[in-house]
Amino acid sequence: MMTLLDDPAPLVRRRLAEYFAAQTHAPRALVSALASDQSDIAAPVLAHSPLLSDAELIDIAATGDALAQEAIAHRLQLSASVCAALAEVGASAAAIALARNPGADIPEFSLRRLVTRLGEIPELREALLSRRRLPAAVRSELIAATARCLQTLVLERGWLNETRATLALREARDRANVVLAYDAADHANAGLRDLVAHLRRSEQLTASLVLRALLSGQRALFEAALVELSGLRAEKIAGLLRHFTGAGFAALFARAGLPQKYLPVFRAALAAGQIYEQGQATPNDGPRLSLAMIENVVAVCDALNDGELDRLMALLRRFELEAALEDARDEIRRIDQTARTEMILAPRQPPKGVERGPLIDLSVFETSLLSAA
Repeated sequence: MMTLLDDPAPLVRRRLAEYFAAQTHAPRALVSALASDQSDIAAPVLAHSPLLSDAELIDIAATGDALAQEAIAHRLQLSASVCAALAEVGASAAAIALARNPGADIPEFSLRRLVTRLGEIPELREALLSRRRLPAAVRSELIAATARCLQTLVLERGWLNETRATLALREARDRANVVLAYDAADHANAGLRDLVAHLRRSEQLTASLVLRALLSGQRALFEAALVELSGLRAEKIAGLLRHFTGAGFAALFARAGLPQKYLPVFRAALAAGQIYEQGQATPNDGPRLSLAMIENVVAVCDALNDGELDRLMALLRRFELEAALEDARDEIRRIDQTARTEMILAPRQPPKGVERGPLIDLSVFETSLLSAA
């Protein structure tokens, strides 16, 4: 059997690989030799053989070509170490196959490495997003990768100049991160804290993001951001937020590194949140900017503005436009649904020129049938 490995005809070795690919009692040396053969011969063994160790798979992933890497990525079960190796050196086809493999135990750092290396490939982003229990930090990196691709496309086509494209995509990314924070929050907010830590490391945890969170009813994200930026315990932060008009909150705001000129605006947002909390979107709708809260904050900001808050006012006006558009779209959907319901329930009218036949009194008809019975 071993001498067949010296056969110059690739088809012979290919038939050996196909036959022994899933065999649990195959000769160990034969399987190892087939796994090290040229990739089109080794592929069945690499994809199926239970006799190959993680060390062998890692070595072949590091030294093999794209076809060998893709075959390994298709294995029914892949350990974290093999996944890490593929994420580090795998070609694009292997990376996509790995991301689509539900039996692959891909560590979070390897998921992030895939996004860093190959995040510009739409198929990889789609495959990663389809994975169950994808960490929020990885989703955020996928959003950032998509934003970079969109920015490149917009600039290449000349649809927007660089400044406007950067602004539009940053705000779209912030909006998506607020939704991610809403999805990541659990009873202990562990997922939310991990997301906020990632946002800080990637320099996305900005004053505009936390203000958007507040104006979207996502106070939990604001609290988690203060914990991350200040280094204080969550219980301490919660106590200071209950008295956000006091000196303690002002000291916390400064410790978190947020611009002091924005302090009255954030206080107004917190006050508006208390007033309009019951009117926020339902959980099924997800987080969204509240037009009523924004109008309240705009009024405070407008009264305080001496020129230093012009950029913040411009941001609030964009928030106001976004919230107004969402409200208008909701109203259109409501009107459309109402019209559809009324059309279904309304009695059908006969076509013009066609006379309606006599109406049948069903109660009399039923009485007649009963009496006949």
